[in-house]
Amino acid sequence: MIPEPEGEDHALRSKFMLIFRGGAVSSRDLSPSELQAHVEKWYRWSDELARQGRGSGRGAALDNPGATVRGHDLVTDGPYAESKDLVTGSMIIEADSLDDAVGVARTCPTYEFGGSVEVRPVQDHRI
Repeated sequence: MIPEPEGEDHALRSKFMLIFRGGAVSSRDLSPSELQAHVEKWYRWSDELARQGRGSGRGAALDNPGATVRGHDLVTDGPYAESKDLVTGSMIIEADSLDDAVGVARTCPTYEFGGSVEVRPVQDHRI
């Protein structure tokens, strides 16, 4: 269960990026029904975040072409290349603190299939 926000003052919350790595999206041995059930869990999870005013909706898996470059070498040529560092999606959430954002990340469905979530503060440069 996603922890409820501690206060009603949403203006004082900070933004955090949840960076999803691996999980069901990168698993090639799931049946279509298993993948569908997992996607439905993601929808329920992200809908609950939106209901709480913590997120702006669903984070989407990366499906556009991309590249990873280390030094001068091209390491991967797309978001679904075989890699332990595979980024499968991201989402911006609002939380009262880093600990609160980590609490939200701990409820993510990606762990069901060995995925991980990186939590990073986001600087808001709006004036």
